[in-house]
Amino acid sequence: MANPIPLQPGRFYHIYNRGNNGENLFREERNYRYFLQLYIQHVHPVVDTYAYCLLRNHFHLLVRIKDLTGLEPKPPHQYFSNFFNAYTKSINKAYGRTGALFERPFRRIEVMGAAYFRNVVAYIHRNPQHHGFVDDFREWPYSSYDVVLSDKSTRLQRDVVLDWFGGPQEFMDLQQSPVVLTGQFTLEDDGDFQT
Repeated sequence: MANPIPLQPGRFYHIYNRGNNGENLFREERNYRYFLQLYIQHVHPVVDTYAYCLLRNHFHLLVRIKDLTGLEPKPPHQYFSNFFNAYTKSINKAYGRTGALFERPFRRIEVMGAAYFRNVVAYIHRNPQHHGFVDDFREWPYSSYDVVLSDKSTRLQRDVVLDWFGGPQEFMDLQQSPVVLTGQFTLEDDGDFQT
């Protein structure tokens, strides 16, 4: 991906990346928590988050870039770069490693249409099962699946996700349906996003 698409305010993106040379991004439990803490610090101010899944050697996010008026004048991708750099520095220090932790540039695909949105959410949540980390994706503790169904306070856009699926039961049912995303992940556009 030599020239990634630029991140634009108001648009939705499936953002994902993996460890450089397939290296693990997360070596122990505390790494997952710290990754989310840094995400909130560096990225949350400029995105709304709809789904996430952190796996040992890669991660997936579904976000919408916020209106950046009033924020430091830098492109949206720079917030992600700062986040990745901060996490890399902490992992390098903690484990005595050097160099890049993430592949560059990080991947991003614009998400357009309700059907695509629902499929990406299901794809993200089902990823741990797809890669054989668990037999049932609902058992993976580092995804937003349980957060969407919880009533605990969250920064995740839970209500929007549930509205797009038609409610909690529909959300659970559709998460269990097979999802295949191919090519540029282009699915039929069946309406404008509403937030």
